[in-house]
Amino acid sequence: MEVVARNRVVAVAGATGAVGVEMLKCLEKRNFPLASLKLLASKRSAGTTMRFRGEDLPVTELTAESFAGVDIALFSAGGSVSRAFAPAVVAAGAVMIDNSSAFRMDADVPLVVPEINPEAARAHKGIIANPNCSTIIADVPLWPLHRKNRIVRLIAATYQAASGAGWAAMEELKDATRAALDGKPFAQTIIPHPYAFNLFSHNSKVDPVTLYNEEETKLLKETRKIFGDERIRIAATCVRVPVLRAHCEALTVEFERPMSREEATAILKDAPGVKIVDDVAANHFPMPNEASEQDDVLVGRIRPDSSDPTGHSIQMFVSGDQLLKGAALNAVQIAELLL
Repeated sequence: MEVVARNRVVAVAGATGAVGVEMLKCLEKRNFPLASLKLLASKRSAGTTMRFRGEDLPVTELTAESFAGVDIALFSAGGSVSRAFAPAVVAAGAVMIDNSSAFRMDADVPLVVPEINPEAARAHKGIIANPNCSTIIADVPLWPLHRKNRIVRLIAATYQAASGAGWAAMEELKDATRAALDGKPFAQTIIPHPYAFNLFSHNSKVDPVTLYNEEETKLLKETRKIFGDERIRIAATCVRVPVLRAHCEALTVEFERPMSREEATAILKDAPGVKIVDDVAANHFPMPNEASEQDDVLVGRIRPDSSDPTGHSIQMFVSGDQLLKGAALNAVQIAELLL
């Protein structure tokens, strides 16, 4: 007898935010089997509507009573909101898929990238964490290489777009750029440093002991957890750049055994979630404007690390849409694992 998966009742908390909007697009584009969809947001956004599958759906206020009858709750409303409502979600019998950092390093909460560790999702106890955007964009292409030849050391430099700070930051970058071009003063309210025609160290808190900021520490700790390998040596430098959407990362990767450009390219060519953009003759490599609104992580500049005479290291440049694979798409893919 054929078993037919039932449609799910899904709630999206933070539906009106940048990631929430993309979650709706992903659910629609991927034809997620829905019995119904509940759009939840702050009291300020309650009463508005959002378009989904040709209908205008109402946005209601997020409360502890919002999850009755819900199967899956997609959260992208910030860590404090996730922590506040997690007990209500679990008590209602729903599974929370959380895009914030609230539960990522909790030993009892799976941290999942479906191309890497889908089996972890099935071990949940009511909450599944979505990794940080820069972690996902690096780890999707790193994992297939790691499976073939263990990574012993990773050095990452990220170039992170305004989208990582939400719609307000994206709009502020547009306004700041217009003001700069017009020679007018502009007061930043979202991003703490001048943003137009400028870049700066990621403005997350710096640990006074390690001197790494929170974004850099996330990449280190989350990658080790997702890969199930605490021995990987990782150092990152995270930078905010004046780009609207899609992050880029320069990765230097050292392996246990020699790794050539040809072998790395062959491995990545067939890797899920990866698209190779590595045209040396045309000098065409991953760019954020080409990664924007794309599901795959773009990978290029694959080459030997000239500073490693052993031949164990390669360098590559990657770009991925922070709002999609770095957030909303990954969350919806996790939800698909629960069907």
